[in-house]
Amino acid sequence: MPVLTRLIPSPVVVDIRAGALDDLASVLADQRISSSGKLAVAISGGSGAALRERLAPALPGASWYEVGGGTLDDAIKLADAMKSGHYDAVVGLGGGKIIDCAKFAAARIGLPLVAVATNLSHDGLCSPVATLDNDAGRGSYGVPNPIAVVIDLDVIRRAPGRYVRSGIGDAISNISAVADWELAARERGEDIDGLAAALARQAGEAVLRHPGTVDDDGFLQVLAEGLVLTGIAMSVAGDSRPASGACHEINHAFDLLYPRRAAPHGEQCGLGAAFAMHLRGAREESALMVEALRRHKLPVLPGDIGFTEDEFVRAVEFAPQTRPGRYTILEHLDLSTDQIRDAYADYAETVSR
Repeated sequence: MPVLTRLIPSPVVVDIRAGALDDLASVLADQRISSSGKLAVAISGGSGAALRERLAPALPGASWYEVGGGTLDDAIKLADAMKSGHYDAVVGLGGGKIIDCAKFAAARIGLPLVAVATNLSHDGLCSPVATLDNDAGRGSYGVPNPIAVVIDLDVIRRAPGRYVRSGIGDAISNISAVADWELAARERGEDIDGLAAALARQAGEAVLRHPGTVDDDGFLQVLAEGLVLTGIAMSVAGDSRPASGACHEINHAFDLLYPRRAAPHGEQCGLGAAFAMHLRGAREESALMVEALRRHKLPVLPGDIGFTEDEFVRAVEFAPQTRPGRYTILEHLDLSTDQIRDAYADYAETVSR
């Protein structure tokens, strides 16, 4: 009998709503997550302390681990500290850096991860990738998907606005990433997973076209769901292709060339996506992105995040080196420095009208 369906890697629990944190203990008590209540909880040294005070009474079997930062060394130290505890699962409670460290540590010691996000800065909260700083700059490490995702919109509303808005840029960049994937399929014969592409594109479109703001629970719900769906899309595809194209190459170039000045991930990805769509001649889509980014107070020009035109041109020129073998509009056009400068001038003039 032919196989008519496929299994899709996804969390067993996704709880996105106001007040979700109040029910975290019952989510963790699910027999598929923790039958004994023995949990290793990774938190930040700042906001994590307040959350620990709130949640500790409901999690009497938990051990709490403070994570120093978002580096590979931090993640390895976390794994080493947890490995002798005989836990059922790891809980990453915090922002992107904490969850990425917890994902890596959980994978290293062979435990499932529960991601409890306190902001919506990027799509890593449900992705099969941990992004960590290392001696060479920043690396992406393959890890299993979280077994559960919990996002309390009450907590998200109290997060710094910039780090919530950053997730908007990351979600919208899916549209450019999928366009790059389709370009690679046409020009290079690269296999494209239609389901993964559909999940990522629709997540981006939902955020792009929603009329709300980060002050609106309805918009936050759509943004959180979009970021979770993006993570699932990457799991379906088996890599980051549905959510990472020229937009992310430009982002990585900023990170590597200007590590001390780089802006939040989603801000750079949103800017990169708007420019990439302009490069491919999709002017209407680029204009929609620019309009949405501006409405959400996100950058549309490098000057908005403190970079000069020359620095942006250098980042775009360097961008293909950040993902060798990935084919995007940047590799397709293979522009010279002067051509990138001309393309940027045209983009800047267009978005300034």
